[in-house]
Amino acid sequence: MSDISSPPIARVDVVRDVHHGITLEDAYRWMEADGEEFHRWLDGQAGHAREQLDALPRREELLTRIRELGGTLPQYSDFTPAGDRIFYLAREPGAGVLVLMVREPDGASRVLFDPDTVPGEAPHAIAWYVPSPDGRHIACAVFPSGSEESTIQVIDVGSGAILETIPPTTRFAFLSWLEDGRSFVFHRFVAPPAGAPPEQRRLDSRSFLHRLGTDPARDEVVLARGLNPHVELTPQDRPFLVVPPRGEWMLAIVSHGALGPWTSEQLSDCSLYVAPRAALADPATCPWRKVAGVADGVTAFATSHDTLYLVSHRDAPRSRVLAVPFAVPDLSRARVVVPAGERVVEAVRVVGDRLLVRDLDGGVHRVRHAPLSGGEPADLPLPVEGAIWEVTTHPERPEALLLAAGWTDAPRLYRYDGETLEDTGLAPRSPVDFGDVHARILHVPARDGTRIPLTVIHHKGLVLDGDNPVLLTGYGSHGMSELPEFRPEMLAWYERGGVYAVAHLRGGGAYGREWHEAGRGLRKETTITDFIDCAEHLIALGYTRPGRLAGEGVSAGGIPAGGALVRRPELWAAMAMQVPTVNATRIEFSENGPINVPEFGSVTTEDGLRGLLIADAYLRVEDSVPYPAVLLTTGRRDARVPPWQPAKLAARLQAAGASGRPVLLRVEEHGGHGAGSTREQEHALLADVLAFLLHAFEASR
Repeated sequence: MSDISSPPIARVDVVRDVHHGITLEDAYRWMEADGEEFHRWLDGQAGHAREQLDALPRREELLTRIRELGGTLPQYSDFTPAGDRIFYLAREPGAGVLVLMVREPDGASRVLFDPDTVPGEAPHAIAWYVPSPDGRHIACAVFPSGSEESTIQVIDVGSGAILETIPPTTRFAFLSWLEDGRSFVFHRFVAPPAGAPPEQRRLDSRSFLHRLGTDPARDEVVLARGLNPHVELTPQDRPFLVVPPRGEWMLAIVSHGALGPWTSEQLSDCSLYVAPRAALADPATCPWRKVAGVADGVTAFATSHDTLYLVSHRDAPRSRVLAVPFAVPDLSRARVVVPAGERVVEAVRVVGDRLLVRDLDGGVHRVRHAPLSGGEPADLPLPVEGAIWEVTTHPERPEALLLAAGWTDAPRLYRYDGETLEDTGLAPRSPVDFGDVHARILHVPARDGTRIPLTVIHHKGLVLDGDNPVLLTGYGSHGMSELPEFRPEMLAWYERGGVYAVAHLRGGGAYGREWHEAGRGLRKETTITDFIDCAEHLIALGYTRPGRLAGEGVSAGGIPAGGALVRRPELWAAMAMQVPTVNATRIEFSENGPINVPEFGSVTTEDGLRGLLIADAYLRVEDSVPYPAVLLTTGRRDARVPPWQPAKLAARLQAAGASGRPVLLRVEEHGGHGAGSTREQEHALLADVLAFLLHAFEASR
């Protein structure tokens, strides 16, 4: 890498904290104030990184190829049927952002909303959308790229006119339309008191009822702390109201953890309540009945007219499906509809008189279906060995849409009619040929003997001579799983002999609740050592060697990647960490921090501090250690992992540098945590990462 410039040196101003008799020294605490000095330093780091990355000999070649590959396949997702229409998001070749589309009953499709039409300096993106059950109206959340603070646009589907605009709300809106198609409930944050510290800016959120044609400022609060004595809430909790399209009941979901529910299949650390929907007329006296608490381990739900179906890991680490009547929601008397087995039950849907069940089997999805009346679930043959990214049911018809994709298979949309799957033809076939690329799952032993699933993707003719460029990635937090995702741009890596390896670490969700708990809190060391053990097996199996091996971590994936960097620096030629969590002991003092306490812990408890110290890469950096080349990225608007997290690690590594290898901090000026990035932003980031890694491999020869 060239010596065009040097990165700006960060001021050292040591702050000492004492927690439970342990002294922590933080040389760059001043960055957390997010003041002018920090942003000047960040500007200098951004300029230095851009200068260095632009000078890499293979960057332009890679960017050209990535644009070719990524610009040929239209991107379609988020298919939702309503009325006689199908709605979806689309990004055509050459387009920067996803637009909202509607497919009419005659098969004609048209653009319903384009976020590029929203005025403002930064590009805008669609966060989510929800059509009314009759398909006549749609609520579409739009945010400036990087911010994730969404404005809800209410659109008349027939004319395409924007009827209303609701001021900024939240990425976790969980909006539900009522049966009249002219009112909905949604969740939003409220404005914090003036001068509130970052960790208090996301407290006491609420759910509101909005009626079309009324002033959003006068929306009625329907769920909030202190509103109803039957629903228990703390300031950190987020209350969501769900009104199913059928039946006489509604649900309240209280999220106590970091993962607010995007959909009914992504619950975590939640409590559930039920009540007659007619009681919405008086939210303060609504007779909510608690169905489940955090200890009941509910992770997904579905509803029929009179029954609530719950996926629960209580007494079943890989989960099972329970059924309780809305009228008598006693979980202790629930009927077991789908018993626990070897697979992890992830999601359930009611489709007519059938129950559709999605399982996770190591690193891939399986689907089963069974009659609601009972009976052994049968496997539904899938056309793809990969992931079922979406399962959406029609609010009025006994059918569902399933979006399936694999590491080497482009997404296809299938219609399920209660018996079989049929390709709808709505998702275009990929012109990018992955015929020579192979994906398979290895099961490699960790140091304690546990078999860790490790997906490897590469050209079929790869020779295991120990000299292949390998990029190993992993996440290992929140019980989340790394699912097969089709990325045509990655062919640029495989064409150059690259191997992409995905470690399904403990702390994630590959094998259910036990897998998650095995890498949580005080057991976070297991997540990190799993990552290291997978790297060592890739070397032992002949895939690569330390001089040709790089690690990657995104967001909470910065914990295993950063942990491996500081524990085994000699194992890596390079490390690329994108918007990473690397200063775990300070997470709870950030805007998104309090809701992460259930997952990572708090410095206010001794065990919490011990777990956070395990996860904190920044505090483990030592002077005079020859660390590998490191590329860190951040978004100027990132509210989930604030820029000072990777910035602190960059400053510390640059100050400690003994290897002469580069430490770069790449800054996305109009970016955040990744959501809403334009196609060009995505392509430029991938080109930077791959060029950086290839250059580091060459320097290690």
